[in-house]
Amino acid sequence: MVLSPTMVTEAEVSMQYRLRVSKEPAVVHQIDVASSTILHEVRVADSVSTEFTRFDSVSSYSENVQEAITGTSKSKYLPSIRSGSYSDIGSRMSMEDEHIMIDDLSSHPVSLNFCTPGAFYAVFDGHGGPEAATYVKRNAMRLFFEDTLLPDALEFDNLFQKRLEDSHREAFLQADHALANEPTVSSSCGTTALTALILGRHLLVANAGDCRAVLCRRGTAIEMSQDHRPSYAPEQKRVLESGGFVLDGYLNGCLSITRALGDWDMKLPLGSCSPLIAEPDFRWATLCEEDEFLIIACDGLWDVMSSQYAVSLVRQGLRRHNDPQQCARELVMDALRLKTSDNVTVLVVCLSTPEPYPPLRRRLRCFNISEEARNRLRNFLGGN
Repeated sequence: MVLSPTMVTEAEVSMQYRLRVSKEPAVVHQIDVASSTILHEVRVADSVSTEFTRFDSVSSYSENVQEAITGTSKSKYLPSIRSGSYSDIGSRMSMEDEHIMIDDLSSHPVSLNFCTPGAFYAVFDGHGGPEAATYVKRNAMRLFFEDTLLPDALEFDNLFQKRLEDSHREAFLQADHALANEPTVSSSCGTTALTALILGRHLLVANAGDCRAVLCRRGTAIEMSQDHRPSYAPEQKRVLESGGFVLDGYLNGCLSITRALGDWDMKLPLGSCSPLIAEPDFRWATLCEEDEFLIIACDGLWDVMSSQYAVSLVRQGLRRHNDPQQCARELVMDALRLKTSDNVTVLVVCLSTPEPYPPLRRRLRCFNISEEARNRLRNFLGGN
């Protein structure tokens, strides 16, 4: 039997989960976090290693899955959407995360002319206070679906995709500019933002900051966003070219991200080139029958586990209890166990119904007994 890396990963996650629920809590400390660095590059191993780590490499959007992501299949597949979320303050003094979950946009008060199904999700990870994240969440539906010019979904082609990206970009920038003029939000307060829009079998992820969306396709983690941190070479290059600097992994020596809404004490006047920007990156996926779920979470989760580890844990959970909210909670609890130092917010969006584990078959064991023992047993049972 040939084992795939995904099978090895899931077996290890299952073993770790069972150890945690069956042993004393002290057993958990046998598992160490070797590093908080997240790996983004694709590495196709020639052989399967039996050593599992939470920071194993995962499939990147740009390699090996490009054909699947931009597939032109005429399949009539449509995802079956349901979701769950869980948040925890962690070790912080205050909760600065916010999130949005809308499984059915057609039932939302905002009048939308989209294909079915339509769903919208977002995570906002605030810093310098909760006000910026709270403001963006409160005004998100207006910013993304009312104040921007949404294209008509007559045909889902490249032009429609570009126009939808333009409308999302405008929403991000409008939110950023609104924070500059909002009296309840300090100029030192900001938030990252990641949104996921599902239209029929098309998924659009827009991201500014270090929240992350990860798609599970046949058990493999596909990262649908790029963490915008000073350590990421393209971002570092942009920062330096715009007059900023990176010191000890921090933008201008004080911020661990290179894109965010708000933080106007670090931005140049409107219209000027700034090291810290609010413009999002975009990634598309054409969903198919092999897509199982989407994980959206703030960096409080990704600081302590890899995308593949999270996908394997959720996949195991869905096969056990088929509850996305319980899966989100299990991820948050695992992040806390691994000593995350941040707030943790996780959304799990199911795109299909998982196959349950097959029932365990009882094994019958055969024994050989001596003639003397057989006679003694027969006499005990009242036989002749």
